Amino acid sequence: MLSLFSALILSSCSEFITAKIDGIHSFKSSVFAKIAAKSSSRKSPNGFHPAPVCEIAVRKGSKFPKDKYGMPSYGHKERNRVVRTTAYSHMENEPGAPGKKNALGTNLKYGTVRSAAADWSKYPVGTKFKIKGLPHTYIVDDYGSALVGTNTIDIYHPTLSTMKKWGTRKAEITVIQWGDWERTLNVLKGRTRYKHTRKMYYAAKAKVESGKVAKN
Repeated sequence: MLSLFSALILSSCSEFITAKIDGIHSFKSSVFAKIAAKSSSRKSPNGFHPAPVCEIAVRKGSKFPKDKYGMPSYGHKERNRVVRTTAYSHMENEPGAPGKKNALGTNLKYGTVRSAAADWSKYPVGTKFKIKGLPHTYIVDDYGSALVGTNTIDIYHPTLSTMKKWGTRKAEITVIQWGDWERTLNVLKGRTRYKHTRKMYYAAKAKVESGKVAKN
């Protein structure tokens, strides 16, 4: 027997639908994708940056603990979030950066699906999300030492000019599919000789063992 619970909240800023159908993850992912698509249709001011963050979303996030940038550390069940975003590019040629490769060893993406970096203990590898005001789907397939311990998401750009144009800004996101915690732990386990990956590994491991992890 399938059980369906849905709640619809209408506001001038956002519309949220939360649906749950036991055992059918693909259906739920499609539901959240439709929510995100509706949210992303609220256009950005210039077609490049996210749409402005609304006060309702800010107030909702204010009840959660804050990271060092004053941004909410949301509970694992929250899919709609206000986050601090930054931008990066392989053209920065940072020491140790693997060129156009992400942390998984595959190519960084910048098409309809675009790469993003985050703390994998907060956004496990493979997490997909939409940014309000933009049509693209973003996937967490990278990380960076400066992101560890924060809720910041770093958005990949192929050029320095677009990276600088994005800058640092707040955005509303909707997670349409959570990533794979097992894969996250397997990748990080072999990289614990580095401080930032070791920190992510043990933080992610503690979450998985507690059962307080985001699930589809």
